[in-house]
Amino acid sequence: MAYAQRLALAAAVFVCAGTWVYVDRVLIAHQEAEARVRGTPRGNLSDLYPSWLAARELLLRNRDPYSPEITVEIQTGYYGRPIDAARPNDPTNQQAFAYPVYVAFLLAPSVKLPFSEVQVLFRWLLAGLTAISLLLWLHVIGLRLSWVPATVVVVLVFGTFPVVQGIKLQQLSLMVAALIAGSTFFLVKGRLTLAGILLALAMIKPQLTVLLAAWLMLWAFSRLYLRWKFAAAFVLTLAALMGAGELLLPGWIHEFYVAVLAYRKYAVSLSLLGELTTPTLGLLLTVAALSITAIICWNARNVRALDREFCRTTSLVLAVTVVVIPTIAPYNQPLLVPGALLVGVSWMGEHWSELLRTNLFIRIFRGVAAVCLAWHWISATVLAAASFFSSRAQEFWRLPLWASILTPVALTVCLGLMICFPAGMAATLTAAENEP
Repeated sequence: MAYAQRLALAAAVFVCAGTWVYVDRVLIAHQEAEARVRGTPRGNLSDLYPSWLAARELLLRNRDPYSPEITVEIQTGYYGRPIDAARPNDPTNQQAFAYPVYVAFLLAPSVKLPFSEVQVLFRWLLAGLTAISLLLWLHVIGLRLSWVPATVVVVLVFGTFPVVQGIKLQQLSLMVAALIAGSTFFLVKGRLTLAGILLALAMIKPQLTVLLAAWLMLWAFSRLYLRWKFAAAFVLTLAALMGAGELLLPGWIHEFYVAVLAYRKYAVSLSLLGELTTPTLGLLLTVAALSITAIICWNARNVRALDREFCRTTSLVLAVTVVVIPTIAPYNQPLLVPGALLVGVSWMGEHWSELLRTNLFIRIFRGVAAVCLAWHWISATVLAAASFFSSRAQEFWRLPLWASILTPVALTVCLGLMICFPAGMAATLTAAENEP
């Protein structure tokens, strides 16, 4: 192993450990201190718990997971007691079950286990799926790395707050991100049936998958005589999931619709675009982003899955999903992984003279994304170290989280510009792919 590789691996491990320590000793410690002062309830605080409990009660006791009684039981486990609207410091998020009912099929193997064991199992499962999805995206992009650089990439991603938060909360968003990675991988490999099945399973979180499904259905139907297996597998699998859910809980689609409407009132916030600007301007930017993405998808509908343009378009669709959905939850940001890898590859593959000829705005937004990531790792590591000497480090808990708002937007803009102004990118990506 070369000295530079050893140094890069050591630095990656150092900042990864820094992020994990920051979350435990700074962020969570701050939240616990605030809860003691304000009297805010804290239970298991696992994002898996609402769907797991709902699945258990549905499959084992045939109870309606969307009912108010199940919501109260979820709150008792999640918060430690049912929340009380009369208490001003109680949370406003009802934590009601707001998934499609067929999520119960994916969770079925765990419903007879104690939830404490399920939490441990899912932490390891989500960590493993995240690592596998990274390796799959590297293959999809065509980036050939030896084991040391690949390990550095995996460790750095595991040192980002979105991944740490997702594992800590046992967030199903990480499972959805892995299913999407698997679906895209099998498309590139020509295994269209498997790709369609995995994409349908990823619809347990429709808000994260609907734009991708729309793009891939457009791609499939543009040459249906070649890609019909993918479209058929997706439609039939999704229909089977919905039909099986109807047999298990008749009328679940209407109940899910009502649950989503209620969820939008108590849990949905502004999108990242709205958070960075204003609600009105954020809405206009969302419409613009979706319109531009639709045009890019239409222009790319006839490309092969092996073509670089297919990977870029898919990465853009996932990135746009992150910035337009009405939430700023960082645990959804693993969808940015392919876009971040593409931007990173173009950055590493460029020589200085080529960089100077690159579109100015691409350089600016690439730089913003790089600075945000560096800020996240450095600030989290510094706060983690400071927490061993002073509890005042908790006062600065927000510092690493700023990157969670700026990075997705910068990466999305950069991807859009790289697709719209591709001059000079092909050569640099080819050079990067051929590196050992």
